[in-house]
Amino acid sequence: MVFKKLLGSLGVGGPTVDTVLDPGAVRPGSSLTGQVHLKGGSADFDIEQITLELVARVEAEHDGGETEGVAAFGRFTVGGGFRLAAGEQRSVPFGLALPWETPITELYGQALGIVLGVRTELAVAGAKDKGDLDPLAVAPLPVQEAVLEALGQLGFGFKTADLEYGHIRGTGQQLPFYQEIELAPAPQYAYAMRELEVTFLAHPGGMEVVLEADKPGGFFSSGRDVVNRHVVSHDGADQRDWNTVVDAWLRQMVASHGHHSAPAPYGHADPHGAHYSHDGHGGHRSGPGMGTAVAAGAAGLAVGVAGGLVAAEVVDEVGDFFEGDDEGDDEA
Repeated sequence: MVFKKLLGSLGVGGPTVDTVLDPGAVRPGSSLTGQVHLKGGSADFDIEQITLELVARVEAEHDGGETEGVAAFGRFTVGGGFRLAAGEQRSVPFGLALPWETPITELYGQALGIVLGVRTELAVAGAKDKGDLDPLAVAPLPVQEAVLEALGQLGFGFKTADLEYGHIRGTGQQLPFYQEIELAPAPQYAYAMRELEVTFLAHPGGMEVVLEADKPGGFFSSGRDVVNRHVVSHDGADQRDWNTVVDAWLRQMVASHGHHSAPAPYGHADPHGAHYSHDGHGGHRSGPGMGTAVAAGAAGLAVGVAGGLVAAEVVDEVGDFFEGDDEGDDEA
């Protein structure tokens, strides 16, 4: 994807910037590469700094309901300190490390409705200008893909995904928001939950997988959602029986609230290499109605997971986000 913008804070005749990301989706924790192409204006300009900012469309809860906004989750200086002559063309290559908690925007090539972007800011002769956004595509890490595929194989159906502003208590979350992937329950778990919300919090050594079951009315005496947290390693992801691992997580979640067998003690490793803990109730603040911007059946979504996450169509809201976000951003 490519964008071009005349530096509005410099007026007519200023340089233009054209940022091009290398093709293909990237993964959390990996390197994002590309080039910033500059073209000089009608006069010489001193390019003081070229900055790339990672931004995301997030939802925030408040007393009046939910609102959407843009949150930055990474800022990188990739060049600057040179003079750009009138009419000169210059390219500045860059490589930057994505945060490990960067949300995923696609699964098996199908968009999840998550909107991420890379925004370019030029500091020129004391003025700053934030250019248009370049969409960013992020594919899942092997463990993320394996867990989601296992849920599909077990009969869970994809509903929607969104980004929620806030922090999940009891986790090592680093970013100011987290991703929720909402699933309709598999038939064998429909009695215990109305939906399952999955959050991945990756770090260099592994990943926390937070599962939240939205209870049916009156099923759990506490009246609150049920949250379990599991810690897994990136290593050996392709050697585990993830269907068995994930099914054990779900059975432990249900059993820990008085159904079937008793849960394993806090912090004990499961027999398939995953390490889990139980945070109790209320650690993950969320509930019904989240993700309505891309709700199943209204906006819908298609995810072709082997084993069957539900297929539908996704409404493309990316254009509105990228076209309208930067109005009024220029700084003198």
